[in-house]
Amino acid sequence: MRLKALTLAAAGLAAMSIATSALAQKKYDPGADDKEIKVGAIHPYSGPASAYGTIGKAIGAYFDKVNAEGGVNGRKIKYIALDDGYNPAKTVEQARKLVEEEETLVVFNPLGTPPNTAIQKYMNQKKVPHLFLHTGATRWGDPKNFPWTMGWQPTYQAEGRIYAEHILKNHPNAKIAIL
Repeated sequence: MRLKALTLAAAGLAAMSIATSALAQKKYDPGADDKEIKVGAIHPYSGPASAYGTIGKAIGAYFDKVNAEGGVNGRKIKYIALDDGYNPAKTVEQARKLVEEEETLVVFNPLGTPPNTAIQKYMNQKKVPHLFLHTGATRWGDPKNFPWTMGWQPTYQAEGRIYAEHILKNHPNAKIAIL
């Protein structure tokens, strides 16, 4: 009886130590570990929309500041920003590089409706967050069909309503030109 109790106790201790070891192991998605979080970005640093590349540079500077202050819960943010020249074909190429080669956790704040449309299905098939898209098109609010994609700015229609309400309230006799 005593041997049986000791055997059960030893088995219980062994099981607890295995369970504790398993619980202590942290499992992260690709692009994250205890020391680093890889954030991918695609911006037009060249091409017709290159003025918007400044946004990508500002985001990178902010992440540098966060890292200088210790990171996020001790993890550094590795910001990998690639140039697509505001060309949807190049956006696809850069998204594949970020997801498949760099293994980023997320693709953050890419610019434009055409470039984001080109990668939306791919990002959702790969289940990589495609977040805070810098475009006001209405298509980004479709979590049922594209749960990994999320827009950021107000839709162009909402912006138009906001401007119209402001003009009507504050400048009721204003003349408006639309290009």
